[in-house]
Amino acid sequence: MLAAPATIGRVAFVVLTTLWVFLPLFAPPVQAQDLPAELTREQVLIGLEHQEEDVRRGAYVALRSLGLKEDLPLLFIALYDNDPLIRQLAENAIWEIWGRSGNPLHDRMYQRGVELMQAGLYGGAIRNFTSLIQLAPDFTEAWNKRATVYFIVGENDRSIEDCEQVLAREPNHFGALSGYGQLMLRKRDYERALRYFERALTVNPNMRGVGENIEAIKRLIEKGNGDEV
Repeated sequence: MLAAPATIGRVAFVVLTTLWVFLPLFAPPVQAQDLPAELTREQVLIGLEHQEEDVRRGAYVALRSLGLKEDLPLLFIALYDNDPLIRQLAENAIWEIWGRSGNPLHDRMYQRGVELMQAGLYGGAIRNFTSLIQLAPDFTEAWNKRATVYFIVGENDRSIEDCEQVLAREPNHFGALSGYGQLMLRKRDYERALRYFERALTVNPNMRGVGENIEAIKRLIEKGNGDEV
């Protein structure tokens, strides 16, 4: 995730304009025991409960490629793990699972859309994700990525509509929740921004920038200065 500081009025918010944009491009350094390549998903899931920390970490690394949607509840729980590295690995695995449709063609289209986004070719990215949504309307992350591109190009209402599609399919999508909060900030609807940021942080307590936004908005509301932001 990329974050850039910005100032809205008199208050500095950590504006994570790409908060729900990209899959993590670089995983953090992992001190984890290498797991045999032939391990099954079932064996990896057992590894999540292992007493040795490096084995647990290795299991979370393996879930990036082996994890399925039904593993998401376990990964959401792991976002509260005592080990900060496991929290990060769990978040990485969640993004990876979200980014897989299960259909090779759709996954290739999705990756192409991400590449267009990263290259700044936003019109092409929108067209790509729109075609993908038409082919696979239940592929949640296609909606999420198009919401992101709309956000980047300033199409706020369209971005909101796509965020709503994401959350209808995945209510715990902390990326879309935080993105919705950013959209409400743009519209100066600070009460709704606060609610969406709080929902995002409840799902994923590791989103530092979102936490800072929440505290800044609360201070404004307490002082009655919301109109001055």
